[in-house]
Amino acid sequence: CDHARAADMSDDDILRGSFFADPSPGYVRWDGLQAGVHVGVSGMNTDFGNATSGQIAYILRDSTVENEAAPSDWTTLPSNTTNSKQFGGFIGYNIQWSELVVGFDIGYNRPLSLEASASDSIDRIVTTSDHVQHDVLVESSASLKLIDYATFRARAGYAFGQFLPYAMIGAAVGRFNYSTTATVRDDWTPSGGTTTHFGPQTDTTSKNNAFAPGFVAGGGVDVAILPNVFLRAEYEYVAFAPVNGIRSTLNTGRVGAGVRF
Repeated sequence: CDHARAADMSDDDILRGSFFADPSPGYVRWDGLQAGVHVGVSGMNTDFGNATSGQIAYILRDSTVENEAAPSDWTTLPSNTTNSKQFGGFIGYNIQWSELVVGFDIGYNRPLSLEASASDSIDRIVTTSDHVQHDVLVESSASLKLIDYATFRARAGYAFGQFLPYAMIGAAVGRFNYSTTATVRDDWTPSGGTTTHFGPQTDTTSKNNAFAPGFVAGGGVDVAILPNVFLRAEYEYVAFAPVNGIRSTLNTGRVGAGVRF
């Protein structure tokens, strides 16, 4: 009987793969609707720069010392980096052609506490063209807090096995609280005259819930652990437009979990 069964195995059956071919592809499916949650750590670099220049120029408006010596350009506030944990969620959709996977997602992210501040002061003596000596003191301070932000990202990846490495690019919008304060004092003395004191005068600008657009880029990897459940690890960079002259960028590493419907 064994010889009879062996005789039934034709060369054509073997060539067609009836006994040895694996009909399943070497990757899992990633197409369809997906949603999930994530946690991470963010570092916000804040460049305060000349955020108070406009306020100093306003205090010294129509003055000779501002027109000739420009105290509004003297103070450059330092940059600094602050860190915070964050949490959020995402919802998206994928389309798949063999190993190529493209899609988009919308994410929401909320830092636990991501706030930066800076201050500086400078005192200079200048003489203007009208032969008046000015002893000018400029003091500046600023603060910025990121409340939360949302992203809209386009993604492209290549599936192999249970892994989907991907790159993404897109847009963001952040919600900030900010405050800037400038104080100016000018003790000016005409040639051979007596000293006149101007100020100190202070100007403060602040706003809560100020929105700023941004640019998003980064990459990551999804790992399927069940047919419809995956884990995620990714890095994301966000650069926001200036908020009242204050620039900020965000570097975030996060992990998450999602489901595919």
